[in-house]
Amino acid sequence: MRRIFICLALMLVPAASLALAQALGAQAPSAPPQVVTGEAAIRAAIAAQVEAWNRADIPAFMQAYENSPDTTFIGATLRKGYAPILDRYTKAYSTKEQMGTLTFSNLDVRLLPTSSGAVEYAIVTGAFHLDRTAHGDAKKDDGIFSLVWRKGPQGWKIILDHTS
Repeated sequence: MRRIFICLALMLVPAASLALAQALGAQAPSAPPQVVTGEAAIRAAIAAQVEAWNRADIPAFMQAYENSPDTTFIGATLRKGYAPILDRYTKAYSTKEQMGTLTFSNLDVRLLPTSSGAVEYAIVTGAFHLDRTAHGDAKKDDGIFSLVWRKGPQGWKIILDHTS
């Protein structure tokens, strides 16, 4: 009889603890700090990109990209390397009127943890809109994109951009 009582008590303690915690208003466990920090860092970099674009500062806009020969942009054509991507933006948007005002919408940031729980990569999807009065080589004012971000020594950076 004593064994049954001990077994029942051990089974009821976790349930009672949970009920007490809920009664006292305890919150469910939140996301690990690296997940919250990673998403916040990426969203901050995207916000900085919008600000840079809207003041016609392409070099500042490009700071979100990894300065690497492997960084890739896929649009109407494929460009590989930071310098060719910067050159593409500079030629396609050569004036403030061609750049216009950029807005992003439907942003979804998905951090990709490894089996050990470390988060070093993320995928961001969304839509863009350019409100502008002139067009250069870039004719598109609206589209969608997917970005692959990697966390490295300089923080979170875009390593692949597929915009259409």
